Amino acid sequence: MKNIFQSVSAKVDGDACCDWVGPEGAGHFVKMVHNGIEYGDMQVVCEAYHLMKQALNMNNDQIAEVFDEWNKGELESFLVEITRDIVRFRDTDGEFLLDKILDSAGQKGTGKWTAVCALEYGAPLTLIAVAVFSRCLSALKNERVMVSEKLSGPTMNPMRKLDVKTFVQHIRKALYASKIISYAQGFMLMREVGHALGWKLNLGGIALMWRGGCIIRSKFLGEIRKAFTSNPDLSNLLLDEFFMSAIHDCQESWRIVVAEGALLGIPTPAFSAALAFYDGYRSSWLPANLLQAMRDYFGAHTYSTISEPGVSVHTDWLGGRKSISPKK
Repeated sequence: MKNIFQSVSAKVDGDACCDWVGPEGAGHFVKMVHNGIEYGDMQVVCEAYHLMKQALNMNNDQIAEVFDEWNKGELESFLVEITRDIVRFRDTDGEFLLDKILDSAGQKGTGKWTAVCALEYGAPLTLIAVAVFSRCLSALKNERVMVSEKLSGPTMNPMRKLDVKTFVQHIRKALYASKIISYAQGFMLMREVGHALGWKLNLGGIALMWRGGCIIRSKFLGEIRKAFTSNPDLSNLLLDEFFMSAIHDCQESWRIVVAEGALLGIPTPAFSAALAFYDGYRSSWLPANLLQAMRDYFGAHTYSTISEPGVSVHTDWLGGRKSISPKK
């Protein structure tokens, strides 16, 4: 069967974008994660479009030129390519067709399944989950139209007038960094579930399969393949030298875009979630100690101390005692 399928599959650099993934539905699972990444990828592209259209007041032809230019560099991908074509497409009356399409997104469920799976296995797929919820929010079109006349946005003027050329470059870097996070989170989930179910998933091989003939094909999938080929035990793409360097290069622009979006009242849920994940993942300390204390206060759920991380303890927070007792 292998020769038959690989002979008719898409190919990149002579390699067939088709392979055996694993037993017990592993292939279906990987396809689901592919679609989850697709949700995240599409959302960040939409946010880049939104910022250019509303923050920079660019017209469709100008936006299409930007996407065309981006598709010649590190952002080269199927979704950036088709966005260029969609934005510039004109209807039979000569008007831009995109501007006539209702801003209410549909979904078939694979993004939701990916998010549910991530919750079940404790994998923080924040960007993919927020991309699903962004579609849910868009579907509240009638309610949003009504609310838009009642709830106000920012009243302050932006800190500074945005320079179109400069801010477009900031958006490009924010998009690139967020796309990397989308893929990193998807591969995190595949790694976690693969370990839990005993699937020996070839993550580098999976990246190879996605380089052609699929919606999330991107130029840097080749770099993902290299990352997992050189280090099969890589716990996260962000720890690979290529992606670490890329994120570091994009970081300042990424933060500027998220901050400007907030100041202008333009939602950037995926850009923001991706950045928050990055900042959380790189933090050696998070305020979960307070969260654990609250859980122990109201529900005696116990906590562990820094000195004894493997011991569950409980405190009588209302008794005025400092003593703690191990959970039995």
